[in-house]
Amino acid sequence: MTALAVVYRPLADLVPYARNSRTHSEAQIAQIAASIREFGWTNPVLVDGENGIIAGHGRVLAARVLGLDQVPCIELAGMSDMQRRAYVIADNKLALNAGWDEAALEAELAALTEQGFDLRLIGFDADELTAILADADPDSDMASAGAGSLAARFLIPPFSVLNAREGWWQERKRAWLALGIKSEIGRGGAAPGGSARPAADYSKRQRGDGNGRAL
Repeated sequence: MTALAVVYRPLADLVPYARNSRTHSEAQIAQIAASIREFGWTNPVLVDGENGIIAGHGRVLAARVLGLDQVPCIELAGMSDMQRRAYVIADNKLALNAGWDEAALEAELAALTEQGFDLRLIGFDADELTAILADADPDSDMASAGAGSLAARFLIPPFSVLNAREGWWQERKRAWLALGIKSEIGRGGAAPGGSARPAADYSKRQRGDGNGRAL
């Protein structure tokens, strides 16, 4: 296997694939840009031998928003035209076929919120967080403080907080602790490695069984 080398190339030299079937809304581009600001550039753009983009169209659009002049790239010049066209699709679709460990996801969201991390930076919106919490196991540590889901008990989901450092959130947090909610415990098990999220809602019906099959 050929070793891969990361090289920085001028943003203006990169050419989007004209037949790219993956779309990026302005809101999602803003999310990617915010992620790059927070975490740095963690995933190089994949290009062919002529600076044609194979994977990373969204990141390139976000780089323009951020005013970057150069971006890290990996050149895959050895791909045939057929392989390149197929991988443009595969790079996006393969990630969408992943599932979630629901217990670990809920525990991680709780831990991040407890530490004051801005959950807007990880890609979930308030509606998706509501759906995740609404499916919580009523026998879990996070739901054992009373009947019903956390979203129903608190009217809005605790983890859709936009800024966990604000005083009003701290008051809510104290109220949760008084009810016996221990977010640092979660529902057991270590969190798995991250995976890209599908462009869909996170109700149990949409999540499927984690193997690409609908429930």
